Amino acid sequence: PFESVWEEKNIELMTEIEDDVNVISDMQLMSIVWNNILSNAFKFTPENGQVTVSLTSGKKYAVVKISDTGCGIPEGQTELIFDKFYQCDSSRATDGNGLGLALVRRIINLTESIIKVESEEGNGTTFTVKIHKN
Repeated sequence: PFESVWEEKNIELMTEIEDDVNVISDMQLMSIVWNNILSNAFKFTPENGQVTVSLTSGKKYAVVKISDTGCGIPEGQTELIFDKFYQCDSSRATDGNGLGLALVRRIINLTESIIKVESEEGNGTTFTVKIHKN
């Protein structure tokens, strides 16, 4: 569903996926997580930017990182982005309703996963999701 967006904006999509990683989670719920995070990555990455998706395996968790070279999140607002109806960039309010990341947080809690966000305004954002392994 994002191919037209990254082609239109000429965004480079990089993937680094480790083989044979098995997790314990709800596939349908986690697809909502990935769709929301990727949608935001493509929405906030400017033309000729880059989005990177990586999957690595640790002892207890599979770790998925989705990074972009977008506008980033203002300092002090990284936890607020998970609040219902919160939008950092009010100029883009017509592009969403502010519920996506609140839903992501709820799913992460339901699946007993972990989410962390790191961002620097003007330099992009990285979402890290840790999911229990088999």
